[in-house]
Amino acid sequence: MTQPEDCFKKREIHFSALPSGQAARAAESLAEMGLAAEIAGPGMLTVCYHLPEHSLETLEEALVDQGFHLDNSLLQKIKRALVHYVEEVQCQNLCEQPRMQKNMEIFVKVYEHHPHGDHDATPEEWREYR
Repeated sequence: MTQPEDCFKKREIHFSALPSGQAARAAESLAEMGLAAEIAGPGMLTVCYHLPEHSLETLEEALVDQGFHLDNSLLQKIKRALVHYVEEVQCQNLCEQPRMQKNMEIFVKVYEHHPHGDHDATPEEWREYR
């Protein structure tokens, strides 16, 4: 099964101001994991990864486990939470795709066997009542 193009992600990771030089050390650490990472600004790193193999949440957890300090401003927390949610849903959809297709086939079969069109539940004798 081929993966859609939107499975290749390019995300920013923001680090706190102290200790300084975290972005460069984190880029080296991510490169050791086989990921493309580059410094995008002071305290900011851009990382590229393939979604089913990695997610932003797992990468950030790995960096925090190594002693890096992420930017915990409210804006960054909201952005990270949104990206974590979107990637989680996308991974679930990638895994669920064959099953969902089978469910759709079942729905089509059931739909074919049900009567269609306008159905009036009113008894016939009441329809002509005036």
